[in-house]
Formats: sequence, structure tokens, C-alpha cells
Amino acid sequence: WVHGWAWVVPLPYFVAHNALNDIRAECLPRHYERKMTMDQTESRPGGCGCLTPEQLRVLREHGTERPGSSPLNDEKRPGEYRCAGCGAALFSSTAKYDSGSGWPSFTQALPGAVATTTDTSHGMTRTEVHCAHCNGHLGHVFPDGPPPTGQRYCMNGIVLDFVPRDGGVGA
Repeated sequence: WVHGWAWVVPLPYFVAHNALNDIRAECLPRHYERKMTMDQTESRPGGCGCLTPEQLRVLREHGTERPGSSPLNDEKRPGEYRCAGCGAALFSSTAKYDSGSGWPSFTQALPGAVATTTDTSHGMTRTEVHCAHCNGHLGHVFPDGPPPTGQRYCMNGIVLDFVPRDGGVGA
């Protein structure tokens, strides 16, 4: 829903998606709705602020962003990629590569950072990747990546926050 210039997220949305209700406790409404202003939906430091409706769709409803739509595809600086839902460190920039898929891709996750489940949606079997801390949907991993792992972690950039090694805020 749109109310004036702000997004309005009804409380039942958060209740219905209780597997991740602890994500962004500051986003949970005190009444029946919480307005997320346009300022809150713009890029912000890793693990801070409220999630946008699109981030909620990907993290909680296992959505997928359009290929080629993430500015993180072109990110080349050293640093780490964190979960936009909880701020947990997920990937190092040293594992990032251009897979040509249209999504940010990595050869491996940081130890213990992600968990996987079998995804049989859309008439195929894939390995779905979740944040091990908050269980937010990140993307999928495929066995067609480059050495040394042979893995391609194909992630939705919208649910990743990049933090440059110098400590500044990334894309």
C-alpha cells in the first residue's frame, strides 16, 4: 500500500512471516502499521535501518531480483558482503567473481555464514542459500563455478550490503 509518500506495511505481514520476525526488530510496528519513508528505503550501512518492500519480498518470500539490476555486480573494492536482514557477514570480496549470470556471484561463503535447503520450485531442483543467522533467503548455489571450489553462489544483490575494507559504507 502507498500512503502519501510513505510505504505502509501492515502488522499482519510481519506476524504471518514469523520465521524471520526477529529480523529488524526496529521495523516491527508499535501499532498496526509502520511507515517506511523514502529515506529509509534507500541504501544504508550494513545491518542498519528498515528493509524495503523489495528486500522483504526476497528475504521472506524467497523472491528473486531482476538479473543485472544490482549495483553490486560492478563492485570491485575489497571488503565484505553482509546480510541486509541482520548484518551478518556472508561473503568476502576475494570470493566474488563475474559469472555472467546477472547476479553477484561468489565461489564460497564465509565459514558458517550460510545454510542451504533443497528448493523444488519452478519445476527444478536447486540448492537454496539462506543466511545462517536470520534464515533470510539470499539466492542459490550451483556446481558450475570456477576453481578452487567449483561452486557458484548466485546471490540477490538487493539483500546484500557491501562494506568496504576501509570501513566506509558501500553500494
